[in-house]
Amino acid sequence: MKYLIVFVVVLVGIWFWRNNRRAELRDKKPPRPPPVSGPQQATEVVACAVCAVHLPRPDALPGRRGLYCSEAHRRQDEA
Repeated sequence: MKYLIVFVVVLVGIWFWRNNRRAELRDKKPPRPPPVSGPQQATEVVACAVCAVHLPRPDALPGRRGLYCSEAHRRQDEA
């Protein structure tokens, strides 16, 4: 009889421990990723006419013979 009572007490303790653990895991939700604000536009990449370095088109300097990575290369090629 004594072993039956000890067994029941152990089972009740395990049951309480598992319920508390489940509640903790349920409350600890994983962080959400940041929302994506629509599709992102790809930036066109161009090469410098002098050194062939690739750079985004908005950063390139236009010249008479093409696009350049710097003012020095534009002057060098157009001189």
